[in-house]
Amino acid sequence: MLKVEHIGIAVASLDVSVPLFEKLLNTPCYKKEEVSSEQVLTAFFQQGETKIELLEATGPDSAIAKFLAKKGEGMHHIAFEVADIYAEMARLQQEGFVLLQETPKKGADNKLICFLHPKNTNGVLIEICQDIK
Repeated sequence: MLKVEHIGIAVASLDVSVPLFEKLLNTPCYKKEEVSSEQVLTAFFQQGETKIELLEATGPDSAIAKFLAKKGEGMHHIAFEVADIYAEMARLQQEGFVLLQETPKKGADNKLICFLHPKNTNGVLIEICQDIK
C-alpha cells in the first residue's frame, strides 16, 4: 500500500455538503461524478496529498443508502492506493482478509477498486485502489 488515497464520507445531500466542505477545507470541489454501477454521486476535494470523497446515494438499494439508514452521515471508508491491485488482492486474501469483490471494479476518479470486509479490519471499511492506465 503506497499511501492513503482518500477518505470517503457518506452524506445525505451533495447540495448541502459540498458548500460546507468548500468552507471547511477552504478549497473548491474539483470533480463531481456519478458511478451508476454503485448508485452513488461523488464529489472530490484535495488538500496537498489528501483527498476527501463525499458520497450521496442515488438509489435506495445502494451501499451508501443502507449505510446512511443504519449509521447516518459520517466517515464511510479509507482508501489506500496500490501499485498493482490484482497482486494486492491476492496478498490480502493470503493474509486471511475477506474481499467484497472477486475482481476489481471501476470506481470514481478513474480508479479500479476493491473493498475489504470491515469485520476483518476492526470495523473500518477499507478500499484499495489503483489508477486505470
